[in-house]
Amino acid sequence: MITIKSPSQIELMRKSNRIVRDTLEMLRESAKEGVCAYELDRKAYEYITSQGAKPSFLHYHGYPASVCISINDVVVHGIPNRKTYLREGDIVSFDVGAVLDGWHGDAARTVGVGKIDKYRQQLIDVTKQCFFEAMKVVRPSARLGDIGQAVQKYAESFGYGVVREMVGHGIGREMHESPDVPNFGVAGRGIRLEEGMVIAVEPMINMGTHKIIFDADGWTVRTQDGSVSAHYENTVAVTADGYDILSL
Repeated sequence: MITIKSPSQIELMRKSNRIVRDTLEMLRESAKEGVCAYELDRKAYEYITSQGAKPSFLHYHGYPASVCISINDVVVHGIPNRKTYLREGDIVSFDVGAVLDGWHGDAARTVGVGKIDKYRQQLIDVTKQCFFEAMKVVRPSARLGDIGQAVQKYAESFGYGVVREMVGHGIGREMHESPDVPNFGVAGRGIRLEEGMVIAVEPMINMGTHKIIFDADGWTVRTQDGSVSAHYENTVAVTADGYDILSL
């Protein structure tokens, strides 16, 4: 069931999303060569809890960390551990969720470690722009297919693959609510957006094929062909005349 949020509830969600935003900025600044993924996760946990919130992802269906840290060919849900260190030229995606006073925030960013090549930088930039292409169509009475087509059309114009199996979602009292928000689709189809809906729009774009595989841990999602992947996400409220990005 899709839940419509009141203006006061959206303001509560803005608070949790500000914690997410600031955690992502801290992680971006900390993403240096030689830094351990486990230590980044620990820093994120300490910051989120210092703000009176809880990491949404920690223990969610058994997920063992506070942040999803996905490096190079890992699309999403990479598990930080003590053996994984960032290297010069890597690209790394941080996906952060926080719950404050019962309301969730969720956002993701992909950044380069040190100097990265122009092809990886372009993938990061295009993935971010995919999100903002989607925002051009977000308004009451628009359909979910409009969002999906906007993302897909822009990404595929660069020859990139748009992940199908992993999608955006509604968000509020629960981290994942209805509706699903795919990054591909046909304009004019799907559920209509309404004022007060809050959704997480999150393009996941691969440099190569759109196809993915899962690691044996049941969480880590990789590109099937080993190409690198980028992820950009924000929590977005649908307003009377458009949208309000709560995690920026």
